[in-house]
Parts: sequence; C-alpha cells; structure tokens
Amino acid sequence: MKNLFLSLALVSCGAVRSQKEPTTYKKRVLETAELEFLGSYYSQDGDNASVTGGIGTEKLTDYTPTIVISIPINADDVLTMDIGISTYTSASSSNGNPFDITGASGNGNGDDDDEDKGVNRPAGAVIGSPWVASTGASRQDTWVGATVDYSHSSDSRNTIYNVDASFANEYDYSSFGVGAGITQLFNEKNTTLGLSAKVYLDKWRPVYPTELKSYEEVDGHLNTGFFRDVSIYDENGLHSNAWKPLNGFPIIENTSRNSYSISLSVSQILSKNAQVSLFVDLLQQKGWLANPLQRVYFADKPNFFIGNIASIPNYTSPSNTDVFQLADDIERLPSSRFKIPIGLRFNYYVNETFVLRTYYRYYFDDWGVSSHTASLEIPIKLGNSFTLYPSYRYYQQTQADYFAPFDQNLSTSEFYTSDYDLSKFTANQYGLGIGYTDILTKFHFFGAGLKSIDLKYSIYKRNTGLSAFIISGGFKFIL
Repeated sequence: MKNLFLSLALVSCGAVRSQKEPTTYKKRVLETAELEFLGSYYSQDGDNASVTGGIGTEKLTDYTPTIVISIPINADDVLTMDIGISTYTSASSSNGNPFDITGASGNGNGDDDDEDKGVNRPAGAVIGSPWVASTGASRQDTWVGATVDYSHSSDSRNTIYNVDASFANEYDYSSFGVGAGITQLFNEKNTTLGLSAKVYLDKWRPVYPTELKSYEEVDGHLNTGFFRDVSIYDENGLHSNAWKPLNGFPIIENTSRNSYSISLSVSQILSKNAQVSLFVDLLQQKGWLANPLQRVYFADKPNFFIGNIASIPNYTSPSNTDVFQLADDIERLPSSRFKIPIGLRFNYYVNETFVLRTYYRYYFDDWGVSSHTASLEIPIKLGNSFTLYPSYRYYQQTQADYFAPFDQNLSTSEFYTSDYDLSKFTANQYGLGIGYTDILTKFHFFGAGLKSIDLKYSIYKRNTGLSAFIISGGFKFIL
C-alpha cells in the first residue's frame, strides 16, 4: 500500500511539474554569434570645393574598414557592436590653409602649426590656389566611430525593443548619440509597425580658414603675425592693405550642434510575392549648422589676393596654380533646421531568379530644399549560392534659400553659403554587386563558418561636375 501511495504521489508530482514547467522549445533570436568585416574605398573629384568658396578641386579619397559583431545574450536578447574607422585625404580640406611659402627666405612647407597661430616667420613669397592641394596638416584626417545596440524580443517574437548609444570623433568634431525603438508585428506577422527616436549631441572644435583666423589673432593689423612681409593685392594687381573680412570676422561662440529625430514605419505583406513599406521621419537640428572651414565671397565687396598677380585674371580656371583670393567670411546658416523625409519601398518576388526592389523618397525642409530620390535594384539568383545585384538611383534637389555660387553672395544677407551640396542639382548612380551565401557554412576560417560574401561597385555623377566611385565589400562569419 505504501508503494502504491508513493507511486501515485510521484505521478501527481510529475503532472504538476509538467504543467508548471512546459518543455516547449523557444527558438533563439540569434542562434550563434556573428562577425562581419566590412570595408569600402571611395574616390571623388569635382570643381566646386566649399572650403574655397564654391570653386576649386574637390578631390577626395576615403577608406573605411568596419567590424560588426552580434552576440546572443540569451534566447531573447542580442547585443550588437559596430566599430568603424574612416581615413581620408582631401584636397579641399587641405586648403583651409592653402598657403605655401617659397623662396630662399621662406620655410617652403606651408606648415599649419605656425601660420594658423599667426606666428612671425621669415619673409618669402606666399602662394596658394583653390585648384592645388595644400601641404597643410588638414589634408588628412581619421574619423573613429562606435555604436552599441541592445535588442530584446518577446516570447511570441511579435514585439522587439532596442536601445543604442554611439560615439564618433574626428579632428574638429565629436558626436554622442542615444536612441530607442519598438517594433510590433501584427496580423500573423504580416504587418510590422516601427517607432524609434534618436538624439545626437555634437560639438565643433572649429578650424577656420587661415587668413580669417590670422586676422582675428592680430586684431586686424596686416603687418604682423601671418601677414608680416606678405603682399596683398587688389583685383587690379596693385598693393593694398584694404582687405578686411566682414564685420572683422566674429568667431563662433556656440559650438554645439544637436539633432533630434522620430521615425515611424509600417510594413505590410500584400501577397506571397509582394511587400510594401512606408516611413516618415521628423528631424530637428539646433546649434551651429554651418561648417566653419568653408569660405564665402561677396559680389558687393572688392576682391583681394595673395600670390602671383599675373594669375589673378585666371583665378577661376584650373590653370591658376599660384594665387589665392582672401575670404570675406565663413558660411553662416540659421541655427535651426527642420527636415521631413517620406519614403516608400515596394518589393516583388517575380520568380526563383528575379526580385524587384523599388524605393522612392520625397524630402523637404525649412531651408527651401526639396528632393526626390528613386531607386531600383534587381537581385538575380545565379544558382544556389550566387546572386547578382544591378542597381540604379536617381536624385534631384532644389536650391537652398541661402546658396549662391562663388563670389555671388551678398554681404547684406543674414545667411549665406557656396556649398554645392545645398545647390540645385541632379545625380545618377549606377551599381553592380555580387553576393555569395553559404547556407551550410561549409567553409571555415580560424574556426568560424563563412556565412556570406558581398562585393559592390558604384559610380556617381552630378550635373554640377562632381563624379565619384565606391567599392565596398563584406564578409560575414558565424562564430
């Protein structure tokens, strides 16, 4: 009898345990850690450099290696870290200090450290040109950035929460950002609604054009500091000390730039072959929104030069290699900007070989800029592992209220810029990519299974003359 009671008790306990501790398997959001190596090489050239007031070389090269690692903390939570470095060489940025000193009595190297501080230096012929890259230290820089994102998925996998933090730094700028978001799936996961918000608290460490900063340092005395023994000429090639930047060049007092954004998106599966997505963003920027290194020249002010007076008539031609026009001011823009982009994506599965991915975005802001972006990508499946990605992107925008080309802004305006990113232009981009996917991760490298390889080449052209190309690639491993 005792054994019978014991058996019944064990069965009863087993039944209670089975009710309280179900053994249903819950699929992990991310099964194993993933490591991705990304990289890109970008090169551009053009004739409308903003640093030199809307004319001059825009030659730039940039190499960006990035590491992304995603780590499953448990079945529901994933930690993702994104660390990148961008190393660039810019002919345009180098002309923040375009001046080289030549001649037996000069130092011959155009060193930023002395000239930007207005330090007295031996007399020599000072030359420069917006069409020639300077040897100044600002020609090269390295941007470093990192983002950490933590996401949590509900047991049903219908709700996903995430928070993130980011930091970036380069020689004249630093940025700190935080964000959070929620994604909700409805209708048997056929409908997805997303809401997110981000805040970026940025800070300038202003670097000014050499002649403007030097003028401020010597309080306008053109026979001391950087200007000692330097000849200044008017547009007729005559010696003149009448050059003076607008309002004596007031420097920036508020060096902050803060950005706030809210994003709303909805995605709907229309059929087994079609999916559509809509999104709208609200973005507000506050603070110093101009670039302190970018010069502006005024049509209603006389022009003054340093360098070879024989080249003054050809100043706006790339043949000019040895004369530079002194700036009237840096660009100055409103301390706030409100932006609204509205976008649509439509993807359609044609068959096992072809998929259509389309995208359209309309953008407008309170600076007078509006734009249209349209793109098409057609992934083409080549067997079980390879996919080809031809793509095309068209972009068109209107001119900002404060833009004017080189030497066409007016000193009576409150705001002004000659940055061609704020001009009216159209652009076309053509791309071709290829991807390799190893579903079974058969290939291993140092114990990690290769999941995918991607490589893409794109060319970009604006009707303003700017042209560029970018080569990008990535390797993803399962650890």
